[in-house]
Amino acid sequence: MIIDVHCHVWPDHIAPQVLASRPAALDPVFDGTVGGLLRTMDTAGIDRGVCLGIANTARHVRRANEFIGSIDRTRLIPFGTVHPDLPVEENLRSLADNGIGGVKLHPLFQDLSLADPRVIEIARGLAEAGVVVITHAGAGGDADANERGAPRNLRILRDAVPDLVLIACHYGGYHRLDEAEAEVLGSPIVLETSWPPRLAELDPDRLRAIVRQHGADRMVFGSDWPMADPAAEIATIRSLGLEPAEEEAILGGTLARLLGLA
Repeated sequence: MIIDVHCHVWPDHIAPQVLASRPAALDPVFDGTVGGLLRTMDTAGIDRGVCLGIANTARHVRRANEFIGSIDRTRLIPFGTVHPDLPVEENLRSLADNGIGGVKLHPLFQDLSLADPRVIEIARGLAEAGVVVITHAGAGGDADANERGAPRNLRILRDAVPDLVLIACHYGGYHRLDEAEAEVLGSPIVLETSWPPRLAELDPDRLRAIVRQHGADRMVFGSDWPMADPAAEIATIRSLGLEPAEEEAILGGTLARLLGLA
């Protein structure tokens, strides 16, 4: 089973507006809609996709969770949103009301630091509720955003909430891989493989070394759809010459275990 843990989707009428703004200064490859994602999954041979909903502000949390919680769960898995400007209880209630068992944090778009005490407090509540957290990690386009998502802040969050299942996008440090290797490699943090616009930009020897040092049982496949092509990213992972068990774990086995999927 192949599972893509990193798929951004928006309502059909909103997706064109969002993508026209070139999020994170990237050019979208696909349309950002749920229907578009399913078509991409069919083409790439992906069995399940994790759909991420993100509220930039506290007032949008309820609506974002209602949307992401309404998707067809036959092949799609909803990951909702929280915001540090809301009380922990309100964040948790919004997830529970929509049957959502995962959350995406985004230091860039939500203007939050992973080391913010308010974020840590929310993370404790999420861990107690058994909610899995995936977060952007690494560079963000300006100095403040770079600091909010820094690998060391990722480590502060995980150390403060040791029971949290925490998945770090972009190997724990988008365009800050040296720091991520120093701060995160070998930790309990689960690393995700996306590196938009294409994973093939990274040195394959370095990627193999990361797998061997961190362990495929703590790595999951993500594409960052619609900003990258999942088929190309899967091909890059398969070109690394990993052991079959390592490849199987990264492409789906690890995440299936973490999410309790058959």
